[in-house]
Amino acid sequence: MMRAVRIKGLSLSRGERTLFSGLDLDLESGDAVALTGRNGAGKTSLLRAVAGLLRPQAGTIGFEGSEGRILEAEAARADHLHLAGHHDGLKSARTAWEELLFQARWTGGTEASARAAVERLELGRLLDLEVRRLSAGQRRRVSLARLLASPRPLWLLDEPMAPLDAAHRAAFGEILAEHLAKGGMLLAAVHDPLPVPARLVEVGA
Repeated sequence: MMRAVRIKGLSLSRGERTLFSGLDLDLESGDAVALTGRNGAGKTSLLRAVAGLLRPQAGTIGFEGSEGRILEAEAARADHLHLAGHHDGLKSARTAWEELLFQARWTGGTEASARAAVERLELGRLLDLEVRRLSAGQRRRVSLARLLASPRPLWLLDEPMAPLDAAHRAAFGEILAEHLAKGGMLLAAVHDPLPVPARLVEVGA
């Protein structure tokens, strides 16, 4: 089980432009970090780099298990983290249930765990609707349901609260708090404050 993320001297670039350099960041069980900064500062790029989708220009990203045991990066990323991007990545022609079940099974969940996530996020009445018929907030809830359907310790979230209404923001805040209380970790790019206590890290300052 992943227990820590160690980022040392990280530099990221987009094309020929350096987004930021020399970033050090440690994340351990129970930690929540909110990445702040102007648009284009590199918050989303940092999440993608931790997920292994973007190669750093310099620096290292390491993962640790219990008692400081070093985890192989590819296995850690495949089995121990979720990335929920700004775009939900749902296929518009599938129903909400088809998409959630596919994503849950792909990341190690089951139909039973997907059903439990549906109940927790109040998605029941949406399941038979095609994704393209859902509002932005409804799509986000379907996308976030994967976090519950296939539990993993590290959540990488890009503006997770943005399209949610007040009631569902509060409900998701409870989910985040429970995740952290169980030893989970949260690294989130935000403009609005997270509904849980979090350490602020300004990217590109």
